Amino acid sequence: MKLPIYQVDAFTAKLFGGNPAAVCPLEYWLEDSVMQSIAAENNLAETAFFIKKENYYELRWFTPEAEVDLCGHATLASAYVIFNILKSETDKITFQTKSGKLEVTKRNELLVMNFPSRIPVATEIPEGLIEAIGKTPKEIWKSRDLLLLYETEEDVLSLQPDFLLLKKIDCFGYIATAKGNNADFVSRFFAPKEGINEDPVTGSSHSTLIPFWAERLGKNELLARQISKRGGELFCKLLGDRVEIAGNAVLYLTGLINI
Repeated sequence: MKLPIYQVDAFTAKLFGGNPAAVCPLEYWLEDSVMQSIAAENNLAETAFFIKKENYYELRWFTPEAEVDLCGHATLASAYVIFNILKSETDKITFQTKSGKLEVTKRNELLVMNFPSRIPVATEIPEGLIEAIGKTPKEIWKSRDLLLLYETEEDVLSLQPDFLLLKKIDCFGYIATAKGNNADFVSRFFAPKEGINEDPVTGSSHSTLIPFWAERLGKNELLARQISKRGGELFCKLLGDRVEIAGNAVLYLTGLINI
């Protein structure tokens, strides 16, 4: 069996930026173990698999370690493949996922995702976190992930976590964030427990960041930058209990998997 595979850089208009994701269109679902093995072999933060139904797509995401319930950049990458390679005849795609219905709309060169928001609540600092992350945050909040609020963009940029220690804490991921110098806010995202020490650009974390910063800054439209080594830019909007996350994407490679 030969399966098509595409690698797309999401949340960037330039090759070698943003967050790379692998995308595998399927005619039917493979065994979970096979999809997990493909994701491990790809060794990217996420590999997306989708199958086409009559008027929507079923979409699943795998890290090298496990299946996850939501991934923004691999959703953006999947939409890029459907719009630009499979030549979708519409400008709007609906995905059915473990997180419910997700929609992606093509607006000129931007791909706009509509996701459920994840409003964080204030929480206590878990034991061992400060030693693992290396710098005490001003505040800590929790949704699916822990959100660590810092004073400045430079505080976030200078973080050098101990990933072995961070992995021992029972948490999916860690969002470090602060007000930005040239954006409304900046962030970095760490998820060593899921096999991702640092994710270059993380769409799903912005489901938490957008409602958090919209309330703090008193505005519903926000420019976000993720300040990882590769970096990326996200155009964000709060829509009640949902969020819009928009960005560019570029194709890096096309190939075939032999199974």
